This record gives sequence, C-alpha cells and structure tokens, in this order.
Amino acid sequence: MTEILRVRPPRRALAAAVLGLAVAAVGTATVHASADTPALVQTVQKLTRSTAWSQTGDVPLRFDAHHPQGMLRIGGLWWMSSVEILEPTVRYPTPVDGYDRTPGKGQGHLFAFDDDGVLKADILLGEGTVYHPGGIDYDGESLWVPVAEYRPNSRSIVYRVDPATHEVHEEFRVADHLGGIVHDTERDRFVGVSWGSRTFYDLKRNGRVAGTQPNESHFVDYQDCNYVSGRSVVCTGLAETAGPSGAIRLGGIAVVDTKKLTVGHEVPVFRWSATGSSVLRNPSDLQLLPGGALQLAVVPDDGATARLLTYTARP
Repeated sequence: MTEILRVRPPRRALAAAVLGLAVAAVGTATVHASADTPALVQTVQKLTRSTAWSQTGDVPLRFDAHHPQGMLRIGGLWWMSSVEILEPTVRYPTPVDGYDRTPGKGQGHLFAFDDDGVLKADILLGEGTVYHPGGIDYDGESLWVPVAEYRPNSRSIVYRVDPATHEVHEEFRVADHLGGIVHDTERDRFVGVSWGSRTFYDLKRNGRVAGTQPNESHFVDYQDCNYVSGRSVVCTGLAETAGPSGAIRLGGIAVVDTKKLTVGHEVPVFRWSATGSSVLRNPSDLQLLPGGALQLAVVPDDGATARLLTYTARP
C-alpha cells in the first residue's frame, strides 16, 4: 500500500513541518520552461473555435478528488488543488456584513498524484473559514496556492509550497477572494483574479496591492491560470447559465497581459466530459508537445467521478 503524505500547516506559521514520506524527485514543468514560452503563447493565439481537440487519455483518479480547482505537472507528478465541502454555503435573503452568503465549512487540499491516478501526497491548507483553494502556479521552485473564503468579496491567504519537501509557508494575505494567482518571475510580482475573475490584481512581492483592473472580457470566468512569459498568462475557465432545457456550459481559453492586465486572444473549447461537464469546468494544464501540438490536461468532474482527461490540438 502506498503511504500517503498529509501535511497541515500551523494556523499562522511561516513554515510547516513535513509528516511522512517525501514524494519522488521534482523536475521542471514543461509549460513553464523558458524555451517553450514564446512558442506556447503563439500556438495558443492560433486556436480558433473550429480547432479540433482529439482525446488522447482517460485515467480515473484513485482517490476522492473533492472539487478540483487548479492543476499543473512537475516532473512525473500532477499537482492539483481542491476544496472539500463539509457544509455548503447558504445565500442570505439580504446581504449580511457585506456578504451574500454564509461562509460554510470545508478543507483545502493540495494533492499530488501520478500518471495512473494514484495519490502520492495530500497537503492540507487554510484556516477557519478560509478553506477554498484556487488556481495554482509553479515558478520553477515553488508552488503558489491562494486559499480563500468560499464567497465573493472576502479574504485570502497565499501559500508557497515546496514540491520537493512539502514545506508550507504563508506568504501574505489579501482582503478579497482570490480565485487564482500566478507569479510573474521577471518582475517578481503576482497577478491574481477575484471571484469570477471580474477583477485583476497586480500584487507586489509582499502581497500589497499595486493596482487593480476590471476584467473587460465577459466571455468566461477563469478557473485556472499559468504564467508563461514576461507578458503573458494563459487562463482557462467556464461560462455557465440556465437554459430552457437545463444548464448551458461553455469552456474557454484566454491570454492575459501581465502588465496591462488586459485580455488578448480568447477561444471557446467545445468538449465535454462523460457526465456533461465542460472539460474546462475545473483545473487545466496546457503544454506544448514536440512537433508543435498542444496538450490540454483537465479534471472536469468531482469526487468519485473525477478523471484525468487529456486532449491534443494542432492549430
């Protein structure tokens, strides 16, 4: 039986002790490699609504994935943030103290699993009502994970996690719900997105807000973002609304300028999981394969039905 690492950071500590076994040696995530940066962005910008995405993989996750949020690959492991909901939020009839719903209860997870869907680590993140991890990023050294209250206009804690030792550091706090964050390594700044990605945040290294910008695109709400160059972040997400015959869900990919905090190229992705979820409902990871094809890895479904699906496209 594989021993699973479970780590809980102290409530306000800057470092956490690691319990159990360390996972395998950590390599470099292809999507963040500097050599891939220009080509990856250029390839994404060639995607159109008629781009064909061919499914190339379907692996069941052999653990309870709860509600996945962000995902990326480092070496031979997939890292995925997820929220375990213990008590759902409930909307108030009228706002209370500026909130539209109760905080609910839950637990934040950062999972590591292999290509067979076998869980290798479970790092617990958050404190109190701050239990909802968002989209994650990797800068070549550390994983960056925002954990927020499960309601808009709330608060977040941004954690830095060492993928080799699993040490957890609380880096800073932000007085809003951050649904995703990326580390702009050239400027040593962070770009964050609010609830529904309606606001972009430009954050200094210590978490102070250097500026904000309304997201002028209303195509999709970004679920997961990854930094890929000095000017570009690639985000994926979902638009969902009630239709006459049920919910209508559409996934999309966007390129965001890290300095202007504006959206450039956007494109829909017309693929759905076996349960009817848009493949971009939850986390994603984009990599450029040898020969110029794009690989999209996703986990669109929750809990016991969660599967790692992969697709390729050649714009």
